[in-house]
Amino acid sequence: MMSDWKPKRFWKVATAMPIDGGYTVLLDDRPVRTPAKAALTVPTMAMAEAIAAEWDAQEEQFDPGTMPVTRGANAAIDKVRVQRTEVVALLAEYGDSDLLCYRAAGPDALIAKQAEGWDPMLDWAARVLDAPLSVGEGVMHVTQKPETLGRLTAEIARFDDFALAAAHDLISMSGSLVLALAVTKEALSATDAWLLSRIDEHWQISQWGEDEEAAATEAAKCAAFLDADRFYRLSQN
Repeated sequence: MMSDWKPKRFWKVATAMPIDGGYTVLLDDRPVRTPAKAALTVPTMAMAEAIAAEWDAQEEQFDPGTMPVTRGANAAIDKVRVQRTEVVALLAEYGDSDLLCYRAAGPDALIAKQAEGWDPMLDWAARVLDAPLSVGEGVMHVTQKPETLGRLTAEIARFDDFALAAAHDLISMSGSLVLALAVTKEALSATDAWLLSRIDEHWQISQWGEDEEAAATEAAKCAAFLDADRFYRLSQN
């Protein structure tokens, strides 16, 4: 069936190499291109080497699902670069609806767990980013100060296209601009950020038990979140 088709490996070796404007990957002597046929030019040798390793790891039939660094680079070049203004605006909106600002009305144990995990991160945002955020109970919108949202938007706008591609996943998967920025600034590990973003879900599991399918879905999301963190690190080194 056509749905079972996968492209076959046509190269012997993948090699990372410097070029004008950055680094790229050659499949034998053919430069890798993005799905939109753009040149795959990445900002660091570490990223190029990681991409080359992903291509080298493929068997006779290769699976793009096992190539997160390649996918991240494609997204940065084909999507973020051509829609940068829109991406920055989209991510900035999370500052006005950050997960950490919406607290449970009960029970007391969950309220305490949210405060224990989230209050220190809001304190960090106020202290380090000069971006104090207000907190509310329930799902009703919490209005944030325009100057705070402006500072958070400026933080996002500083990212280059590759860092912005990583930030997109870190923010959208966690639901928190604050957690994502803390990860990029090494104030918080990606693993800890993920756990903080799942306090509500893990509370429900502790009360009602774990569903096997939901657990598998969360494991996949966590892996993708950690892949985004790795992609960010590779874009910087």
